[in-house]
Amino acid sequence: MKEWFIMGGTLFMSILTILLVIIVTVAVYFAITIASGKASEKVDFKYQLKYVKSLGLFTMITGILGQMIGLLSAFTAIEAAGDVSPAMMAGGLKVSMITTLTGIVIYLLSIIIWFLLDLWYHKK
Repeated sequence: MKEWFIMGGTLFMSILTILLVIIVTVAVYFAITIASGKASEKVDFKYQLKYVKSLGLFTMITGILGQMIGLLSAFTAIEAAGDVSPAMMAGGLKVSMITTLTGIVIYLLSIIIWFLLDLWYHKK
């Protein structure tokens, strides 16, 4: 996992990790609010639940941005080097997909969390 983090680029992978922690923290807060029964007192609680999905979407976009910046720097290096083997090109493309894949996985996780919280809220 550490290699995956370093290969993806520590800057964007750190941002994605921080966003994951924020999503989990917000989800735990909403879960505590629902469990304590305070969710029914709040008028806009259903709207606030969408923050989990919105943060997940922001995470996915951040992952895509990380990939685009990585590809831009890789293509600049390829242009400067001139001739590059297909294996090296494929390896570079594989590495550039790490942040996007991580962002998409976190987004899917946020949608699952949002769905479960929404379901729990409606059952209460």
